[in-house]
Amino acid sequence: MSSARELEFKAYAMTDPSAWSDLQVVPFKPKDLGPEDVEVAITHCGVCGSDVHILKQHWGKTQNGPVIVGHEIVGKVTRVGERVESIRPGDRVGVGGGLDSCHECRACIAGYENHCPRLVVTPNAAHYDGVSTQGGFATGVRAHQRFVFPIPDGVESRHAASMMCAGVSVFNPLHRNGCGPGKKVGVFGVGGLGHYAVLFAKAMGAEVYAFIRGTAKADDVLKMGADHIVDTTVKGFWEPYALTFDIIISTVDRFDAGVTLPDLLSMLFIHGKYVAVGLPPLDEPLGPVHPFVLGKNGCSISGTLVGSKEDARAMLELAAQKKVVPWVEELPMSQAKVALEALKAGEARYRYVLTQDIIPVL
Repeated sequence: MSSARELEFKAYAMTDPSAWSDLQVVPFKPKDLGPEDVEVAITHCGVCGSDVHILKQHWGKTQNGPVIVGHEIVGKVTRVGERVESIRPGDRVGVGGGLDSCHECRACIAGYENHCPRLVVTPNAAHYDGVSTQGGFATGVRAHQRFVFPIPDGVESRHAASMMCAGVSVFNPLHRNGCGPGKKVGVFGVGGLGHYAVLFAKAMGAEVYAFIRGTAKADDVLKMGADHIVDTTVKGFWEPYALTFDIIISTVDRFDAGVTLPDLLSMLFIHGKYVAVGLPPLDEPLGPVHPFVLGKNGCSISGTLVGSKEDARAMLELAAQKKVVPWVEELPMSQAKVALEALKAGEARYRYVLTQDIIPVL
């Protein structure tokens, strides 16, 4: 095992669920560094809607004790286990929504470790040894090498951070569903996730339609590369686009009144894919769909759960080659409350990235 200066593990944590955004600096115990694990001193961490859902307990009760969120992590490798390959101390790397998997199931063996039934998620869970997992609003993180992604020189750390969840969550279904020249992609909702969907779909060569509520973001979305803007406040906005899209990426938590899932599915071309990326509270499922609706165009409904190491590698390679630059606002990590509350209020333009300010990274 490589030797280095001991990393001190501290974080901004929720200590009182009734004050979900008032985070306090606390020390915490990381998992032991295993033979295939990588230790990372965190420099940046993005702020995701999932962080708000976890802190607000929309997805179930949080674990006992301090809760440390954040799963869009970039930093510098400080230590590696003796069986780690291709990652060395000093490397700049990212860590996303997972920290480990079983490495034995069919999903892991096939390269879909992010879909492992025993996936160890980054915040608000437990490692296999029982130690609580903690997120990236912190000085450091330890993860299995399969969940640690080298960052190419052509991508800045502040840009790479939010790619670790938001970026790969939309790149994954675009990439796997054949997004490219000659394809038409609809992006439903352009917030943090949706702006990445526009950026990546355009970088892949697709014709991009952005579906937004009103016109307040229209100029921004056109600058991101969208070819067409569709105002979803117009009654029956979907009707002119019947049998149009090869892929629809939906990033919204819920539909406006009068809009149903069958309305959106009607816009898909034959065997088109509707991918639900936005994750609402557990008591707000997708609306009902009759099999006749699916049969009309043979469309499919799917979801996504971040991405595998191969997905992350391909995404970062594309970002470096095509100079994909997300729209981010940087804040010191001590101002996480500002970012969390602005995100909850829908004020982010378009991702917040926190710079770690507890302990300097040498």
